[in-house]
Amino acid sequence: MDRISVFVNCWMGLCRKPPAIRASHTDPGNLPEPAFERHMGGGAGGSGTIRRGTGAALQGVRTLIHNPQLLWFPLFVALELGGISIILGVLSAVSSSLEWRFFIDSYIEEWRFSVDPFITQWWPHFYPHNARLLYSLVMTFVTTIVVELVTVFCLAFLLAGLVLCLSSRKDCPVSFFHGIAMAGKHIRPITRWSGIMALAGTLLFIACQYSYLLNLSISQFLFNVLSQSPFNYIFTTNLGNIFPSGQFGFMGLHFFNIGLMDMLILSAVNVLLFVLTLFVIPLLVLEKTSLKEAVVHSFSLMRKNWSDVAACIIGLGVVVCAALLMSLIFPAAAGGNIAVDYWPPPAEWLAAGILYVLTLIGLAFVVATVGGIATLDLYTSAKTGQMPKSAETEPIA
Repeated sequence: MDRISVFVNCWMGLCRKPPAIRASHTDPGNLPEPAFERHMGGGAGGSGTIRRGTGAALQGVRTLIHNPQLLWFPLFVALELGGISIILGVLSAVSSSLEWRFFIDSYIEEWRFSVDPFITQWWPHFYPHNARLLYSLVMTFVTTIVVELVTVFCLAFLLAGLVLCLSSRKDCPVSFFHGIAMAGKHIRPITRWSGIMALAGTLLFIACQYSYLLNLSISQFLFNVLSQSPFNYIFTTNLGNIFPSGQFGFMGLHFFNIGLMDMLILSAVNVLLFVLTLFVIPLLVLEKTSLKEAVVHSFSLMRKNWSDVAACIIGLGVVVCAALLMSLIFPAAAGGNIAVDYWPPPAEWLAAGILYVLTLIGLAFVVATVGGIATLDLYTSAKTGQMPKSAETEPIA
C-alpha cells in the first residue's frame, strides 16, 4: 500500500516534494555514430559520397602499389579473356563454315523427314527458316553458356582469392597465391554462384544477339571504334606476319580478332552482373553464408551503399575512358585515319600503336584490379556504416 500511495501522490500532484531527477553526465564525443546515417534519402551523399567512393578507389591504388604480388590478378584475368576470345573465334569460324552449314542443313532435312506429318499439320511454315533459327538459337545458347561458365567461374574464383588475401593481411605484404589457396575451400558455393551468373549472362548475351536494333547499335559502335587508328592496324590478322611463329601466330590472331567483339560484349555483361551483385563473393567467402542469404544480403547492402559504389565505379570508368580517348591523338597527328589498304603501315606508327594498345589493355586490367580491391572497403563500409579510415583520409604514398 505504501508503494501505491507514493505512486498516486507523485503522479497526481499530491506529493509535496517533487521526485528528484538525477541527470547523468554525457560526453557528446562518446556517443555512438548511427550506422548508415549518411544514406538517408535513397543513398545520396553529395560530396561525402564522392569522397568515400574515390577514397575506396585511391586506397585500392595504394594497396596495389604496396603489394605488387596482386598484379598476378590482372595477368590471370588477361590470359583468361584472351583465351576466351580465341575460343569464341574458333566457334564462330566453325559455325560459319560451309561444311558446318551443310551438316546443319542435312541434319534438319533428316529431322524434318522423321516428323514431317506433325510439322505439316500444326506448323506448316516451320521449315526452313524457323528450323534454322531454332537450331541456331539452341547452338548459341549451349556454346555461350559453356564459355560463360568457364569465364565467370575463373573471374569469381580470382576475386574470391583477392578478397581473402586482403582480409587476412596483418600489416604485412599480402600473398595472392595464399588467397587463391584459401578460395579453394569455398569452391562449391563459388561454382554454384558461377552457374547462376553464367545463365543470366548467357540470356543477356542472346538477347543482345537476337535483338535487331540492340545488336545493330552495339555492333556498329564496336566496329566504328575498332576501325579507327591505331586499332584498325593492330587488331588485324596481318599483325601475325611480324611474329617469328609465322602461321601459328597468324591463326591465333585470326581467331582472336574474330571472337574479339563477342568477348567484349560478354565482358561488358559480366561487369554489369558483378557490379549488381558486388558483395555476394565477400559474403560467401568471409561470412560463409548460404548462397540465397548472400544474394539477398548483397542487394540489401547495395541498396544502402549504392552511392558510394557508383562514385567508385564512375571514377574508375573515367580513367579508362580518358585513356581510350587518347587514341584520337593518332588520327589527329596523322591528319586523318591511317589507311590499312597497304599493310604494314609506317614502322613508327605501328610501334606506337602496339605500345598504346598494350598500355590501354594493361591499364584496363589494373583498373579492374583496383575495383576488386575497393570491393573489400566498400563491403566494410556497407556492413559497419563507416568507410575504413585508410580509404578516406590517408594520402597516397
